Amino acid sequence: MNYRILGKTGWAISEIGLGTWQVGGGWGKAFDPKQAEQILHTAFDQGVNFVDTADVYDGGLSEAAVGKAISERSEKIYLATKCGRRLQPHTAAGYTPERLRKFVEDSLRNVRLERLDLIQLHCPPTEVYDRDYVFGLFEDLIQEGKIAAAGVSVECVTEGIQAMRYTTVSSIQVIFNLFRQKPNEELFALAEEKNVGLIVRVPLASGLLTGKITADTTFSKDDHRHFNREGKAFDKGETFSGVPMELGLAAVKELESQFAEGHDLGAQALRWVLMHRQVGTVIPGASSMEQVEQNIRAGQLPPLSPNQMQEAVRIYDTYLKSLMHKQW
Repeated sequence: MNYRILGKTGWAISEIGLGTWQVGGGWGKAFDPKQAEQILHTAFDQGVNFVDTADVYDGGLSEAAVGKAISERSEKIYLATKCGRRLQPHTAAGYTPERLRKFVEDSLRNVRLERLDLIQLHCPPTEVYDRDYVFGLFEDLIQEGKIAAAGVSVECVTEGIQAMRYTTVSSIQVIFNLFRQKPNEELFALAEEKNVGLIVRVPLASGLLTGKITADTTFSKDDHRHFNREGKAFDKGETFSGVPMELGLAAVKELESQFAEGHDLGAQALRWVLMHRQVGTVIPGASSMEQVEQNIRAGQLPPLSPNQMQEAVRIYDTYLKSLMHKQW
Protein backbone atom coordinates (compact mmCIF):
# COMPACT_ATOMS: atom_id res chain seq x y z
CA MET A 1 0.00 0.00 0.00
CA ASN A 2 1.17 3.50 -0.81
CA TYR A 3 0.36 6.45 1.44
CA ARG A 4 -0.25 10.11 0.69
CA ILE A 5 -0.55 13.20 2.87
CA LEU A 6 -4.13 14.44 3.22
CA GLY A 7 -3.63 18.18 2.87
CA LYS A 8 -3.24 20.32 5.96
CA THR A 9 -4.17 17.44 8.28
CA GLY A 10 -0.68 16.05 7.77
CA TRP A 11 -2.05 12.51 8.00
CA ALA A 12 -0.35 9.83 5.94
CA ILE A 13 -3.34 7.90 4.64
CA SER A 14 -3.65 4.94 2.29
CA GLU A 15 -4.09 6.08 -1.29
CA ILE A 16 -6.85 3.50 -1.56
CA GLY A 17 -9.28 3.82 1.31
CA LEU A 18 -12.67 2.25 1.90
CA GLY A 19 -16.09 3.76 1.38
CA THR A 20 -18.80 2.09 3.45
CA TRP A 21 -22.08 3.00 1.79
CA GLN A 22 -22.63 -0.68 1.00
CA VAL A 23 -20.38 -2.35 3.58
CA GLY A 24 -22.45 -5.07 5.19
CA GLY A 25 -25.64 -3.94 3.46
CA GLY A 26 -27.18 -1.04 1.58
CA TRP A 27 -28.05 -0.85 -2.10
CA GLY A 28 -31.05 -3.08 -1.53
CA LYS A 29 -29.47 -5.52 0.93
CA ALA A 30 -30.07 -5.88 4.66
CA PHE A 31 -27.15 -4.97 6.91
CA ASP A 32 -24.98 -7.95 7.89
CA PRO A 33 -22.62 -7.09 10.80
CA LYS A 34 -20.51 -10.19 10.23
CA GLN A 35 -19.95 -9.32 6.59
CA ALA A 36 -19.13 -5.73 7.53
CA GLU A 37 -16.57 -6.96 10.06
CA GLN A 38 -14.91 -9.21 7.49
CA ILE A 39 -14.72 -6.47 4.86
CA LEU A 40 -13.30 -3.93 7.27
CA HIS A 41 -10.63 -6.19 8.71
CA THR A 42 -9.67 -7.43 5.24
CA ALA A 43 -9.08 -3.81 4.26
CA PHE A 44 -7.05 -3.09 7.40
CA ASP A 45 -4.98 -6.25 6.91
CA GLN A 46 -4.06 -4.98 3.43
CA GLY A 47 -2.86 -1.61 4.71
CA VAL A 48 -6.00 0.51 4.37
CA ASN A 49 -5.99 3.11 7.14
CA PHE A 50 -8.72 5.50 5.97
CA VAL A 51 -12.42 4.63 6.17
CA ASP A 52 -15.28 6.89 5.14
CA THR A 53 -18.77 6.38 6.52
CA ALA A 54 -21.86 8.45 7.35
CA ASP A 55 -24.56 8.57 9.99
CA VAL A 56 -27.24 7.76 7.41
CA TYR A 57 -25.58 4.59 6.11
CA ASP A 58 -27.86 1.82 7.38
CA GLY A 59 -29.21 4.11 10.08
CA GLY A 60 -25.93 4.32 11.99
CA LEU A 61 -25.07 0.62 11.73
CA SER A 62 -22.21 1.37 9.36
CA GLU A 63 -20.69 3.87 11.79
CA ALA A 64 -21.02 1.36 14.62
CA ALA A 65 -19.36 -1.40 12.59
CA VAL A 66 -16.48 0.87 11.58
CA GLY A 67 -15.94 2.07 15.15
CA LYS A 68 -15.97 -1.48 16.50
CA ALA A 69 -13.48 -2.70 13.89
CA ILE A 70 -11.14 0.22 14.55
CA SER A 71 -11.24 -0.42 18.29
CA GLU A 72 -10.05 -3.98 17.62
CA ARG A 73 -6.89 -2.82 15.83
CA SER A 74 -3.57 -1.66 17.21
CA GLU A 75 -2.58 0.48 14.21
CA LYS A 76 -3.95 3.96 13.59
CA ILE A 77 -7.03 3.91 11.38
CA TYR A 78 -8.48 7.27 10.37
CA LEU A 79 -12.26 7.45 10.60
CA ALA A 80 -14.13 9.97 8.48
CA THR A 81 -17.88 10.33 8.81
CA LYS A 82 -20.49 12.73 7.53
CA CYS A 83 -23.49 14.61 8.87
CA GLY A 84 -26.49 16.58 7.67
CA ARG A 85 -28.44 14.10 5.57
CA ARG A 86 -30.56 13.04 8.53
CA LEU A 87 -32.42 16.32 8.18
CA GLN A 88 -35.99 15.81 6.99
CA PRO A 89 -36.64 17.76 4.90
CA HIS A 90 -33.06 18.19 3.78
CA THR A 91 -33.03 21.96 3.39
CA ALA A 92 -30.55 24.73 4.16
CA ALA A 93 -32.81 25.96 6.97
CA GLY A 94 -32.11 22.79 8.93
CA TYR A 95 -28.35 23.36 9.07
CA THR A 96 -28.24 24.99 12.50
CA PRO A 97 -25.32 24.67 14.95
CA GLU A 98 -27.62 22.93 17.43
CA ARG A 99 -28.68 20.21 15.01
CA LEU A 100 -25.21 19.69 13.57
CA ARG A 101 -23.71 19.43 17.04
CA LYS A 102 -26.28 16.76 17.92
CA PHE A 103 -25.44 14.82 14.77
CA VAL A 104 -21.74 14.86 15.66
CA GLU A 105 -22.43 13.73 19.21
CA ASP A 106 -24.70 10.95 17.91
CA SER A 107 -21.89 9.78 15.62
CA LEU A 108 -19.49 9.72 18.55
CA ARG A 109 -21.91 7.46 20.41
CA ASN A 110 -22.27 5.24 17.35
CA VAL A 111 -18.55 4.71 16.83
CA ARG A 112 -17.75 4.56 20.57
CA LEU A 113 -14.50 6.42 20.10
CA GLU A 114 -13.27 9.46 21.97
CA ARG A 115 -12.92 11.62 18.89
CA LEU A 116 -13.87 11.65 15.22
CA ASP A 117 -10.85 12.13 12.99
CA LEU A 118 -12.81 13.87 10.26
CA ILE A 119 -16.39 15.16 10.16
CA GLN A 120 -17.76 16.24 6.79
CA LEU A 121 -20.91 18.04 5.78
CA HIS A 122 -22.81 15.49 3.73
CA CYS A 123 -23.60 17.20 0.43
CA PRO A 124 -25.59 20.08 1.92
CA PRO A 125 -27.65 22.55 -0.14
CA THR A 126 -25.43 25.10 -1.86
CA GLU A 127 -26.62 27.94 0.40
CA VAL A 128 -24.99 26.28 3.41
CA TYR A 129 -21.51 27.04 2.06
CA ASP A 130 -22.13 30.74 2.74
CA ARG A 131 -23.02 30.24 6.42
CA ASP A 132 -20.07 31.20 8.57
CA TYR A 133 -21.67 29.84 11.73
CA VAL A 134 -21.71 26.29 10.32
CA PHE A 135 -17.96 26.29 9.84
CA GLY A 136 -17.54 28.17 13.12
CA LEU A 137 -19.20 25.21 14.84
CA PHE A 138 -16.52 22.93 13.42
CA GLU A 139 -13.85 25.19 14.91
CA ASP A 140 -15.59 24.88 18.28
CA LEU A 141 -15.77 21.09 18.01
CA ILE A 142 -12.06 20.91 17.23
CA GLN A 143 -11.30 23.01 20.30
CA GLU A 144 -13.52 20.75 22.39
CA GLY A 145 -11.65 17.67 21.20
CA LYS A 146 -14.70 16.05 19.63
CA ILE A 147 -13.28 16.15 16.11
CA ALA A 148 -9.71 16.39 14.82
CA ALA A 149 -10.54 17.97 11.47
CA ALA A 150 -13.46 19.09 9.32
CA GLY A 151 -14.30 18.87 5.64
CA VAL A 152 -17.13 18.80 3.16
CA SER A 153 -18.54 16.28 0.73
CA VAL A 154 -19.74 18.21 -2.31
CA GLU A 155 -21.94 17.54 -5.30
CA CYS A 156 -20.33 20.04 -7.68
CA VAL A 157 -17.06 21.82 -8.28
CA THR A 158 -18.36 25.29 -7.38
CA GLU A 159 -19.35 24.06 -3.91
CA GLY A 160 -15.85 22.79 -3.32
CA ILE A 161 -14.41 26.15 -4.33
CA GLN A 162 -16.83 27.92 -1.99
CA ALA A 163 -15.94 25.63 0.91
CA MET A 164 -12.22 26.31 0.59
CA ARG A 165 -12.80 29.92 1.63
CA TYR A 166 -12.94 28.61 5.20
CA THR A 167 -9.58 27.82 6.75
CA THR A 168 -11.18 25.19 8.97
CA VAL A 169 -11.94 23.06 5.89
CA SER A 170 -9.17 20.47 5.67
CA SER A 171 -10.64 18.22 2.99
CA ILE A 172 -13.00 18.13 0.03
CA GLN A 173 -14.73 14.90 -0.94
CA VAL A 174 -15.79 14.93 -4.58
CA ILE A 175 -16.93 12.59 -7.33
CA PHE A 176 -14.07 12.12 -9.79
CA ASN A 177 -13.75 9.35 -12.34
CA LEU A 178 -13.42 8.66 -16.05
CA PHE A 179 -17.02 9.88 -16.46
CA ARG A 180 -16.60 12.98 -14.28
CA GLN A 181 -13.36 14.76 -15.16
CA LYS A 182 -14.28 18.40 -14.46
CA PRO A 183 -12.74 18.52 -10.94
CA ASN A 184 -9.28 18.09 -12.45
CA GLU A 185 -9.80 21.25 -14.51
CA GLU A 186 -11.23 23.57 -11.88
CA LEU A 187 -10.82 22.19 -8.36
CA PHE A 188 -7.57 20.28 -8.00
CA ALA A 189 -5.13 23.15 -8.53
CA LEU A 190 -6.91 25.34 -5.97
CA ALA A 191 -6.97 22.51 -3.44
CA GLU A 192 -3.25 22.03 -3.93
CA GLU A 193 -2.63 25.75 -3.50
CA LYS A 194 -4.64 25.87 -0.28
CA ASN A 195 -3.27 22.53 0.98
CA VAL A 196 -6.75 21.01 1.18
CA GLY A 197 -6.87 17.22 0.95
CA LEU A 198 -8.92 15.60 -1.81
CA ILE A 199 -11.00 12.49 -1.15
CA VAL A 200 -12.38 10.88 -4.31
CA ARG A 201 -15.68 9.02 -4.10
CA VAL A 202 -17.73 7.07 -6.67
CA PRO A 203 -14.56 6.25 -8.65
CA LEU A 204 -16.26 3.39 -10.49
CA ALA A 205 -19.50 5.26 -11.26
CA SER A 206 -21.66 2.94 -9.12
CA GLY A 207 -20.13 -0.10 -10.81
CA LEU A 208 -20.63 1.08 -14.38
CA LEU A 209 -16.86 1.52 -14.84
CA THR A 210 -16.16 -2.07 -13.82
CA GLY A 211 -17.40 -3.21 -17.22
CA LYS A 212 -19.54 -5.85 -15.52
CA ILE A 213 -22.89 -4.08 -15.98
CA THR A 214 -24.75 -4.68 -19.23
CA ALA A 215 -27.99 -3.46 -20.78
CA ASP A 216 -29.62 -6.59 -19.33
CA THR A 217 -28.46 -6.03 -15.75
CA THR A 218 -31.32 -5.53 -13.29
CA PHE A 219 -31.17 -3.98 -9.83
CA SER A 220 -33.21 -4.44 -6.68
CA LYS A 221 -36.01 -1.92 -6.22
CA ASP A 222 -34.18 -0.71 -3.10
CA ASP A 223 -30.91 -0.20 -5.00
CA HIS A 224 -30.29 3.45 -5.88
CA ARG A 225 -29.22 2.33 -9.35
CA HIS A 226 -32.84 1.36 -9.85
CA PHE A 227 -34.75 4.22 -8.25
CA ASN A 228 -32.44 7.24 -8.41
CA ARG A 229 -31.29 7.50 -12.01
CA GLU A 230 -33.30 10.69 -12.43
CA GLY A 231 -32.52 12.03 -8.97
CA LYS A 232 -35.83 11.18 -7.31
CA ALA A 233 -34.23 10.50 -3.91
CA PHE A 234 -31.00 12.56 -4.00
CA ASP A 235 -28.68 14.16 -6.52
CA LYS A 236 -28.64 11.93 -9.59
CA GLY A 237 -24.90 12.51 -9.85
CA GLU A 238 -24.45 9.95 -7.08
CA THR A 239 -25.94 7.23 -9.33
CA PHE A 240 -23.75 6.17 -12.27
CA SER A 241 -22.13 9.62 -11.74
CA GLY A 242 -25.21 11.08 -13.41
CA VAL A 243 -24.52 9.40 -16.74
CA PRO A 244 -27.54 7.84 -18.48
CA MET A 245 -26.89 4.10 -18.35
CA GLU A 246 -27.12 3.58 -22.11
CA LEU A 247 -24.62 6.35 -22.83
CA GLY A 248 -22.34 5.07 -20.10
CA LEU A 249 -22.33 1.58 -21.59
CA ALA A 250 -21.31 2.98 -24.98
CA ALA A 251 -18.43 4.87 -23.37
CA VAL A 252 -17.42 1.78 -21.39
CA LYS A 253 -17.19 -0.25 -24.59
CA GLU A 254 -14.70 2.19 -26.06
CA LEU A 255 -12.82 2.53 -22.78
CA GLU A 256 -12.35 -1.23 -22.69
CA SER A 257 -10.91 -1.32 -26.19
CA GLN A 258 -8.93 1.93 -26.29
CA PHE A 259 -8.07 2.78 -22.68
CA ALA A 260 -7.89 -0.42 -20.62
CA GLU A 261 -5.69 -2.08 -23.25
CA GLY A 262 -6.71 -5.61 -22.40
CA HIS A 263 -6.68 -5.13 -18.63
CA ASP A 264 -9.53 -5.03 -16.14
CA LEU A 265 -11.37 -1.75 -16.68
CA GLY A 266 -12.30 -1.29 -13.03
CA ALA A 267 -8.70 -1.61 -11.90
CA GLN A 268 -7.48 0.75 -14.60
CA ALA A 269 -10.21 3.24 -13.71
CA LEU A 270 -8.96 3.35 -10.11
CA ARG A 271 -5.36 3.62 -11.33
CA TRP A 272 -6.42 6.57 -13.49
CA VAL A 273 -7.71 8.42 -10.42
CA LEU A 274 -4.41 7.81 -8.63
CA MET A 275 -2.46 9.26 -11.55
CA HIS A 276 -3.56 12.70 -10.32
CA ARG A 277 -1.05 13.78 -7.67
CA GLN A 278 -3.51 16.08 -5.88
CA VAL A 279 -5.69 13.13 -4.86
CA GLY A 280 -5.14 12.16 -1.23
CA THR A 281 -7.17 8.96 -1.33
CA VAL A 282 -9.80 7.23 -3.41
CA ILE A 283 -12.57 5.44 -1.51
CA PRO A 284 -14.22 2.72 -3.59
CA GLY A 285 -16.92 0.77 -1.81
CA ALA A 286 -16.96 -2.98 -1.38
CA SER A 287 -19.65 -5.51 -0.61
CA SER A 288 -17.26 -8.47 -0.25
CA MET A 289 -13.71 -9.24 0.82
CA GLU A 290 -12.88 -10.07 -2.80
CA GLN A 291 -13.87 -6.59 -3.92
CA VAL A 292 -11.67 -5.04 -1.25
CA GLU A 293 -8.69 -7.04 -2.49
CA GLN A 294 -9.43 -6.16 -6.13
CA ASN A 295 -9.55 -2.47 -5.30
CA ILE A 296 -6.27 -2.59 -3.41
CA ARG A 297 -4.50 -4.44 -6.23
CA ALA A 298 -5.41 -1.58 -8.55
CA GLY A 299 -3.03 0.63 -6.61
CA GLN A 300 -0.20 -1.78 -7.37
CA LEU A 301 -0.59 -1.51 -11.14
CA PRO A 302 2.09 0.31 -13.13
CA PRO A 303 1.42 3.95 -14.08
CA LEU A 304 -0.81 4.45 -17.07
CA SER A 305 0.86 5.37 -20.34
CA PRO A 306 0.61 8.83 -21.92
CA ASN A 307 -1.54 7.25 -24.62
CA GLN A 308 -3.95 5.84 -22.04
CA MET A 309 -4.24 9.23 -20.35
CA GLN A 310 -4.93 10.88 -23.71
CA GLU A 311 -7.53 8.26 -24.60
CA ALA A 312 -9.30 8.81 -21.27
CA VAL A 313 -9.73 12.48 -22.10
CA ARG A 314 -10.68 11.84 -25.73
CA ILE A 315 -13.41 9.36 -24.84
CA TYR A 316 -14.75 11.67 -22.15
CA ASP A 317 -14.80 14.60 -24.57
CA THR A 318 -16.51 12.53 -27.24
CA TYR A 319 -19.25 10.94 -25.17
CA LEU A 320 -19.75 12.89 -21.97
CA LYS A 321 -18.24 16.35 -21.65
CA SER A 322 -21.13 18.28 -23.19
CA LEU A 323 -23.51 16.60 -20.72
CA MET A 324 -21.42 16.39 -17.56
CA HIS A 325 -19.50 19.66 -17.42
CA LYS A 326 -22.53 21.92 -17.24
CA GLN A 327 -24.21 19.96 -14.45
CA TRP A 328 -21.51 19.36 -11.85
